[in-house]
Amino acid sequence: MQVAARRANFFVVMEVLSVFAFLVMTATTWVALNAGSDKGKLLPSNLTATLLVGTLVPALAILVLLGRRLALRRAAENFGGTGRMHVRLVFLFSLISAIPTLLVVVFASWLFQSGVEFWFSDSSRGLLENANKLARGYYEQTLRDVGYESVAMAEDSRTWLGEYPVASQEFQAFLADQVLRRNLSVAAIIQIDSNGNQRTPIIVDPDGQSENNRISGDTLEKLDKGAPYDVSSRNDRIVAAAPIERSAGIYLLVARSNDLLSLSQGQSAENIVQAYEVLTNRARVLQLRFNIALFVASLALVGLSVWFALRFADRQVKPLYELVDAARRVGAGNYALRLEGRTGADEIGLLNRAFNRMTAQIDKQTQALLGANRQLHERRLFIEAVLESVTSGIISLDENGKILLMNSTAQKMLTEHDGDLPEDLTIEQLAPPIAAMVEEGTSVGLVQYNRGGDLLTLAVKTSRDATGHVITFEDITRQLLDQRTAAWSDVARRIAHEIKNPLTPIQLATERLSRRYRKQITDNPELFEDLTRTIIRQVGDLRKMVDEFSSFARLPKPVFRAEDPVALTRQALFLQEVARPEVSFSFSADPGIANIDCDRHQYGQAMTNVLKNAVEAIETKAKDAEEGYRGTISVEMVDQDDSILVRITDNGIGLSQDRDRIIEPYVTTREKGTGLGLAIVNKIIEEHGGEMTFIPAQGGGTTVTMRFAKDPLAQGRKPSEAAE
Repeated sequence: MQVAARRANFFVVMEVLSVFAFLVMTATTWVALNAGSDKGKLLPSNLTATLLVGTLVPALAILVLLGRRLALRRAAENFGGTGRMHVRLVFLFSLISAIPTLLVVVFASWLFQSGVEFWFSDSSRGLLENANKLARGYYEQTLRDVGYESVAMAEDSRTWLGEYPVASQEFQAFLADQVLRRNLSVAAIIQIDSNGNQRTPIIVDPDGQSENNRISGDTLEKLDKGAPYDVSSRNDRIVAAAPIERSAGIYLLVARSNDLLSLSQGQSAENIVQAYEVLTNRARVLQLRFNIALFVASLALVGLSVWFALRFADRQVKPLYELVDAARRVGAGNYALRLEGRTGADEIGLLNRAFNRMTAQIDKQTQALLGANRQLHERRLFIEAVLESVTSGIISLDENGKILLMNSTAQKMLTEHDGDLPEDLTIEQLAPPIAAMVEEGTSVGLVQYNRGGDLLTLAVKTSRDATGHVITFEDITRQLLDQRTAAWSDVARRIAHEIKNPLTPIQLATERLSRRYRKQITDNPELFEDLTRTIIRQVGDLRKMVDEFSSFARLPKPVFRAEDPVALTRQALFLQEVARPEVSFSFSADPGIANIDCDRHQYGQAMTNVLKNAVEAIETKAKDAEEGYRGTISVEMVDQDDSILVRITDNGIGLSQDRDRIIEPYVTTREKGTGLGLAIVNKIIEEHGGEMTFIPAQGGGTTVTMRFAKDPLAQGRKPSEAAE
C-alpha cells in the first residue's frame, strides 16, 4: 500500500511539473515571438528549434500522463482492475512514438528554417528584382514602339487625306500598305462628330479579330490635351491612338497582336515581386504556422499512439478480466457460464477452452445434485402439504424435546399467533401437559391445555421414530361440548315429556280441593290455603322449567326475514332500561348498518337473555361492592363485510375459570338458574350462521361478543339445522 501511495504521489508531482514546464515554455515562446522591432523577421533556426522542442516535450509528457489516468480509469470502470498493463502499454507506445517524433520534428524544423532563410535572403530578393526590371523594360519598350508607329502613321495619313478622300481606293490601299509595313494587325480611322458619336469610315483588319474599334473617353481627353499618342494593352493586343486632325475630330486607332506571355511578363514579374514582399513581411507568421503544425502533428501522433495503446490493452486485458470475472461468478454459483471470447490457437484461447470444459463438468455435476435435491424438496413439500391439510396437530421432536417440525394446525391450537416460533423452542416450553405424556411414555391420552385463558381438551397420541418423537393431537373440546349438548337435549326432551303430563292433573286437583274443602276446614284454614297455594305455585315453577326444557330440546325453526338489527337491539335494551333504572346503559352502532336476514323473535330473545345475564351479574356484584358502585352496560354494534358484531360489556361479577363451559346446558352460576338460557342463545346464534365468545372486560366484568351473519342461507345454513 505504501509503494502504491508513493507511486501515485510521484505521478502527481510529474503532472504538476509537466504543466508548469509547458506554461513556462509557452510564455517564453510568446515573448520570443513578440521581441524586437521587426516582428516580421525570421527567428534564428537554433532558437526556433529550441523553443519547439522545449514546448513539445512537456506537452508530450502531459499527454502521456493523461493517457495513464485514462488507462487507470478505463481499467477500473470496465474491468474493475488496477490497470497496470494498460499503463505499461501506454508508456511503451508513447515512448516508441515520442522519440522518433521528436527527431523528425527537429529535422523538419531545421530543414524548413534552412529553406526559408534561403528564399528570403538578399540574393533571392535581388534576383527577383532584376528579373522584374527586365520584364518591365521589355513591356514598356513594346508600348513605346507601337505609340511611335501610331504617330508616324498619323502624319502619313494626314498627308494622304489631303489628296484623297477617306473612302477612296487609293487611301484604303495606302492604309493597308501601312498595316503590313509597320507590322500592325488593325488600323482604323475614327471620326467623332460634335455630339461625341464615333464613326469608323474605314478599317483594315486582315485577321478579322477586331472587336472594339472605339477610343475611350480617357484616351480622347489625353489626346485633346496635346498628348501625341496614348497606348495601352488589351488582352493579347497593344492598342494606340494618335490624332490626325484634332479640329476635325479625326483620329487614328492601331493595334498590334502579340504573345500573351510576353505581354504579361512585366505584370507577372511585378506581381511576383509584390507577393514576395508580402511573404517577406509575413515570414515569421509562416515560420510560426509551420512550427505549430509540427507541434500539433506531434501531439496528434503521440495521442494516436496512446489511443492505440488503450485499444490494444483492452484487447489483451479484456479476456483476462473476463476470465477472472467468470471465475468469480462460477464461485458464486453460476455454473452455466461459458466464455465466448477468443477461442483461437493462442494461449488465451487455450485458457478459455479449458475454463469452458471445467465449468461444463461442474454444471453437469451440479445439475445432478440439484435434481436429487429437487426430488427431496418435492417430497418434503408433499409431506408438508399433507401435514397442512390434515385437521390434526402434528409435532416432531428430537431426543431432547426440541421442536423440529410443527404444522399450522398444531401452531393454531397451541399458540395465539401464526408467526414464526423461536428456533430453540421445546415441547416443555410450549405445552407442558403434552411434554409430561412424552416423558412418562404414555402413547394415548387426554390432556387439558390452557391457551390464553381458553381451556382446551386435546386427544394426544405419541410415538417414537428415528430422530425422537412424533406427537399427533386433536382439539375435541367442541366435540365434547356437542356430545354433552346432544345428551342433555335428549334428557331434556324425556324430562319434559315425563314431567309435563302429571303437572296439569296435580294443579287441577289442588284447585278443586281448595274450592271444595275451603269452607269445611275450620281447624286452621290458613294453613290449608298456604299448602294449596304452595302446591299450585310449585306446579307453575315446574311447568316453567318444563317449558325451558322444551325450548332447549326442540328450538323452533327460525323464520328469516329482512330486519333492522339496530332497531331490534334498541328494543331489547329499552326493556332492560325501563326494568333496571339503577343500571347505566349506553349504546353505539356503526353508521349505515343495513338490514340482515334473521328471525325477529329469536334475535330479540338472544339480546334479552344476554342483557338479563349482564344485569344479574351486576346485581350479584352490588351485594358485596363498596359504596358508590354503579353498574354499567354498554352495547356496541360493528358492521363487517358479511356479518355484524354485537358486543355487550358489563362491570359485573365477571366470569369463572371454566367460562368455556358456560354455554353448556345446566351450567349456571346463579342460585335459581336452570343453565339453559345461554345454551338456547348459543343455538339461536348458530342458527343465524354466527358464534358467541366470552372474554374478561378491562376493569372487571365480562364482554360477550355475538356475531350474526347478514345472510345465513347464503352460507349454506339450513333453518333449524342445529335444533334438529
